[in-house]
Amino acid sequence: MKLQFSKMHGLGNDFMVIDGVRQTVNLSSEQIGLLSHRNFGIGFDQLLLVEKSSTPGIDFRYRIFNCDGSEVEQCGNGSRCFARFVYEQGLTDKTEIAVETAKGVIYPKLEADGNVTVNMGVPRFAPDEIPFQAPNEAIVDPLIVDGDVLQISVVSMGNPHAVQVVESVQTAAVSQQGPLIEAHPRFPNKVNAGFMQIINRNEIALRVYERGAGETLACGTGACAAVVAGIRRGLLDETVLVHTRGGDLTISWTGAGQAVMMTGPAVTVFAGSIDI
Repeated sequence: MKLQFSKMHGLGNDFMVIDGVRQTVNLSSEQIGLLSHRNFGIGFDQLLLVEKSSTPGIDFRYRIFNCDGSEVEQCGNGSRCFARFVYEQGLTDKTEIAVETAKGVIYPKLEADGNVTVNMGVPRFAPDEIPFQAPNEAIVDPLIVDGDVLQISVVSMGNPHAVQVVESVQTAAVSQQGPLIEAHPRFPNKVNAGFMQIINRNEIALRVYERGAGETLACGTGACAAVVAGIRRGLLDETVLVHTRGGDLTISWTGAGQAVMMTGPAVTVFAGSIDI
């Protein structure tokens, strides 16, 4: 099987993007794992697959696979790359599209300045929608990790996030706590672990240990979840600049029942073909 692909990134969160509209794609978890290897394959955090949507009024279907081959529900940086890919590849001439994901529809828009804005949908907080084992919905939940009690805010942006406030992202125990939070038994489907430093009411620094991928240079849904968590905790205003290790995102949320808006770059690195 020979596949055409593009290598892309959003703030260093990198992707192999494959057109599943004009070519047949049937990859196993093992093949995805091999492709993701940075020495023996293409190298990426996630593989993004573009497919036709069978839903009227929806332009495409969007599937996301982690570097370990597991399929996940949503990827914010990937959604921006998805929008740029389908436009650059001539799969659409629209600058704003409707894209079906495993957890709902998102609406990426190519901006005149080269950035991409994505309507990421309404965040969810009910434990059974995360999923998260808790008796009821709370703005902050205690979570015991390696004998320490962490104060986390649990948010679904189509995928699950557990966000904690830290004094400094530079000294945060991301590599130690990240995998323990990810696999914590209170999260049946695992979780993305966010470490948020509040700089001021309109600015944060963020690191995310992503489920199935480890720490990445940036996480779009993690940035959305962190800002939502900070706003609910009374720590942030409606529009926030998020500094990740790969660069900056702008996240806006006006409150309960409203969609989160994310704006940031999407870059094509190279295109190629590979025999599987």
